[in-house]
Amino acid sequence: MLRIGAWPRVVIVALAAVALLLPMAVTALNAPAQAASHRKPRWTPHYRDYVAMGDSWSADIVLFDSDGLPDTRYVPIGCLQRHRDYPKLVESALKIPRFADATCGSATTDNMTRPQAVMGGGTNPPQFNRLTSRTDLVTIGIGGNDAKFASGALSCLNLLPFNNAALGNLPELPIELPLFSSQPPIGGCKERFVRNGHDQLAQYVAQSEPKVVRTLQQIHQRAPHARVLLVNYLDGIPAHGCWPLLPLSDEDVVYLHGVFLKLNNMLRRAARKGGARLVDTYAQSHGHDACTSPLTRYVEGIGLLSLNGGPAIAVPAHPNQAGAEAQARYVLAAARKAPAVLTPGKCRAAKHARKHAHTRKKRKKANKRVATACRKA
Repeated sequence: MLRIGAWPRVVIVALAAVALLLPMAVTALNAPAQAASHRKPRWTPHYRDYVAMGDSWSADIVLFDSDGLPDTRYVPIGCLQRHRDYPKLVESALKIPRFADATCGSATTDNMTRPQAVMGGGTNPPQFNRLTSRTDLVTIGIGGNDAKFASGALSCLNLLPFNNAALGNLPELPIELPLFSSQPPIGGCKERFVRNGHDQLAQYVAQSEPKVVRTLQQIHQRAPHARVLLVNYLDGIPAHGCWPLLPLSDEDVVYLHGVFLKLNNMLRRAARKGGARLVDTYAQSHGHDACTSPLTRYVEGIGLLSLNGGPAIAVPAHPNQAGAEAQARYVLAAARKAPAVLTPGKCRAAKHARKHAHTRKKRKKANKRVATACRKA
């Protein structure tokens, strides 16, 4: 037991210990707050001029839904543009002051610089016409029609659950059915597209890559301050068939699924080469293909009635309203991320080369290489 006279000494020691430790404790407590204050502020998007371009999977085309006939505010009615396609949903979420939706069904890369005649006698002006030097956000979904994938897939429709090479080589119909193909819907298609080891659809996909790359490069030339997002295609083609829900043989579905993968992989390469950020809607939409239930699928099969996202008279083999909303979520997630250098390795190499450019002409070339290699999206 401590004597009464010992208490002052104990108190003094205790107070001295507190005096020594208190500043350390306060410093430790303040450290997270101080670190947070020195962190780089979170990047928030502030786009002023948004242009959306692309084909029917960007226009999310529809024949009739709760909004009525297709939207004509930005394009002719023959483009079949949905009132709530993903570009309009993105524009609404980001509250962008200037907006143009140039997307149109059946568009190809040619229609970026050339007018497109559409059903009903209308004409959609070249989609690039909407770009200006003020444009700071561009979304584009293109390449499927250049690769002839849609027309090729529709020619695979089969009233039988199996392929028959003889039936698959029947003469074409004298007229082309609306939204379908002139090929009789019987016999299958793989044997028609793959002969002697040569895959015609895969060749079309490969031939489309330089067209998409050139399109992306031209966007940067016309809108040098724009962030460019290349949107690929939703996972609409299942890995295996579901005849008769989707009237294609299992063999053809497996084949088309493989070509569809090649198409989306081509777009990934084109985005990298063309200086765009890829929005990979394919990888994020697994489990919502045309063989899933009507209230699950993001892409419709052959039927005209669409239910997911709201009742509509659909265009076969195209995204429904739920698909458009999914596309918008994926695009918004990309648009809200801070821009980053697309090719950091090439950027470092270009900057290193610029340091050793000793003449005016060489520095000028080096600056151009840096601008391309260090592009952010």
